[in-house]
Amino acid sequence: MAQLTFWTGTMDAGKSTLALQTNHNHAARGRVGRIFTSHDRTGGAHISSRLGLTHDALEVTPDFDFWRYTVDALTRGSRIDYFICDEAQFYSPEQVEALAKVADELQIDVFCFGILTDFRTRLFPGSARLVELADRTEVLQVEALCWCGKRATHNARTENGVMVREGEVVVVGDVEAADEPHADVAYEVLCRQHHRRGLTAARAKAVSLAPEPLPFG
Repeated sequence: MAQLTFWTGTMDAGKSTLALQTNHNHAARGRVGRIFTSHDRTGGAHISSRLGLTHDALEVTPDFDFWRYTVDALTRGSRIDYFICDEAQFYSPEQVEALAKVADELQIDVFCFGILTDFRTRLFPGSARLVELADRTEVLQVEALCWCGKRATHNARTENGVMVREGEVVVVGDVEAADEPHADVAYEVLCRQHHRRGLTAARAKAVSLAPEPLPFG
């Protein structure tokens, strides 16, 4: 029986790397798959890992219909054994429901990869629906770390180096730009304590470098 599986973790936990490895493992056994993504950090229609791995992909736009796409492909004689769906948090609940239907009725394995919550610590609608519908939800074992060394559990957005808690949910950026002084929009993973306090790595560094007052008076 085909399954719908959801792999989740914070940013920088290796989700795209695992997506590419999953595709490689299945393709090496002669299985034929299709790869999808949405709002990749590079802005292109492909999956990109921070380790430098890339693969072409189909962009999932808001009006993309997984069920119609799959039925049309099968009707034309194409073979599809599995789907790799990266950045699945950006899919709509209806698109997630279509993926469940593809797994149930067309017996195509669906492997989804994405983060659970946005920079406001709220569930993405697509991720919430995946948790509700997936046969399995797996948390990646590679732990991303906060700047303090604790396990990172929250995703933070910074604008011009300052952490923000409001704004558009979907704004493309990268955790690798968080330490760049002129990065307009960047992302950083933090532990709950430092996310709650808004204490990013850059702010913590600035505080640590501030001159201590002389112990007089």
